[in-house]
Amino acid sequence: MTTNADTTTPLEISRPHAGVTVLWLNRPHKHNAMTQALIAELHDTLGTLAKDDKTQVLVLAGRGKSFCSGADLNYMKSMVEFSHEENVDDACRFAAMLQALHQFPKPVIAALHGNVFAGATGLAACSDIVIAADDTRFCVSEVRLGLVPAVISPYVVARIGAHQARRYFLTAEVFAADAAMHAGLVHRCVPAGSLMNEVMDTAMQLLNNAPRAMTTTKNLINYLVPVPASREITDYTAALIARVRTGAEAQGGLQAFLDKKAAPWLDDPSPDAGKSKP
Repeated sequence: MTTNADTTTPLEISRPHAGVTVLWLNRPHKHNAMTQALIAELHDTLGTLAKDDKTQVLVLAGRGKSFCSGADLNYMKSMVEFSHEENVDDACRFAAMLQALHQFPKPVIAALHGNVFAGATGLAACSDIVIAADDTRFCVSEVRLGLVPAVISPYVVARIGAHQARRYFLTAEVFAADAAMHAGLVHRCVPAGSLMNEVMDTAMQLLNNAPRAMTTTKNLINYLVPVPASREITDYTAALIARVRTGAEAQGGLQAFLDKKAAPWLDDPSPDAGKSKP
């Protein structure tokens, strides 16, 4: 497999065992940061595999050093050039992909390693079983860049609860795999070298179960404990990130991060810096 940025496809499929399909996020040179192309291909592929009889268990994993570092920041910064309507449509496409993952009719195992930042925590929260290498690093990093975790919030809050979300959404702190397990985002932490072996062992266990019964059980759980997914919520979260990411604060924060400089709100020498204005 090549990892050249110009020739690598953003998503790769492998079938290591009959009944098991692995979807590999495949932008290793960018820590699998999500772009419009990756989001679109992931959405389309989920739709195809949902109807694929050869896929009884789906594994979501990442090539290279990280599972996924969130959205590609150059992509996020470029959205300032698009209209508000185009920004909303783009955010809605991300929301639709997450919904397709959340509603995937077969068991989904997320295999996490390296960095799991920002939007990647949404991918984890939409998965049924989450197994992480014990050296995985997590961060809901949006506010550090002047952004908000809008589109992923229904899934992450449903998974970890408002109590934990208040902490991790607002601090944007990096936290370890054991903390992610304590918060409820991860089910099991395993040694990094055995991650995919542990994932495959879990997939083999799932293959012993009746496929229709597992689909019905997933539907039962979603019925009993639904994740807010109304059109009103999707419209609100999509419009929110569309507005925020094109604003001066987010654009300044993104550019500062890309330039490896301090964020603008940390670089104000005035005595009133950081104080609220009436």
